[in-house]
Amino acid sequence: MSWAGPEDVFLSTSLASYLDKKLLVLLRDGRKLLGILRSFDQFANAVLEGACERVIVGGLYCDIPLGLYIIRGENVVLIGELDLEKEELPSHMTRVSSEEIKRAQKAEREASELKGMMNKRMDFLDMD
Repeated sequence: MSWAGPEDVFLSTSLASYLDKKLLVLLRDGRKLLGILRSFDQFANAVLEGACERVIVGGLYCDIPLGLYIIRGENVVLIGELDLEKEELPSHMTRVSSEEIKRAQKAEREASELKGMMNKRMDFLDMD
């Protein structure tokens, strides 16, 4: 017995046009994956070949290789085809190593935590 309904058939036929093409997949947790779509099912579970995770922090980015990667369909927010003839990122972006991007992520997290702490301290100023 199959649980797939008519809307699942429509989804799978629309994904068929992306087979063997390089895609950008945005996940619910905010991660951005790039890779070639090799397989999928009616639940939008997908297999990417040559996958990498693109991490962007400010004007820096890094592609972390993942290899063959299986994505659970319920985690997919957006799937889009990449134009291989165009530049994938604006020219102001700088490619860095994974160590550098981790340092940048840590600094961004610390700055965000500091901002949150300062906002909490200033809550008493709200005169709503």
